[in-house]
Amino acid sequence: MQIQNCVNGAPRTIDTEPRRLLVHLLRDTLGLTGVHIGCDTSQCGACTVLIDQKTAKSCTVLAVQTEGCSVQTIEGMAHDPITTALKSAFNECHGLQCGFCTPGMLIAARALLVNTSSPSEEAVREALHGNLCRCTGYQNIVDAVLLAAARLKEQAAQPVEEASHE
Repeated sequence: MQIQNCVNGAPRTIDTEPRRLLVHLLRDTLGLTGVHIGCDTSQCGACTVLIDQKTAKSCTVLAVQTEGCSVQTIEGMAHDPITTALKSAFNECHGLQCGFCTPGMLIAARALLVNTSSPSEEAVREALHGNLCRCTGYQNIVDAVLLAAARLKEQAAQPVEEASHE
């Protein structure tokens, strides 16, 4: 079966079996290994991606269900300012250890910050509730998301410098 979608901003036409999971298409066919396979049961969130800007666990989505959709993985967010702020805050707050859950956590946190500029700690925990981390105990991850939110809000409040005309 052939599907057409857009993955990380690039239009794609992909041949796939109707029963193939999106996580396997992304990893095995497209080489996007930032999408991790953790539990295969939708419990851990390591395979979280954005489909049409909404978080989805790619281990529970058939690839054919993304026909006509936009799919974003962590690899497609390399230059995204929100993801960049989150990565920096995760590093500073020690919000990662082994890193296995980090791509899914970043995507879930980014989805929150796109819609909420000043999330509460409770809102952050709710946004991340479908993502498991076996290393950090979560508080550092929550702190990192709150730090990134504060920095992004501060950046947005700064006046934009006008280009000088000489």
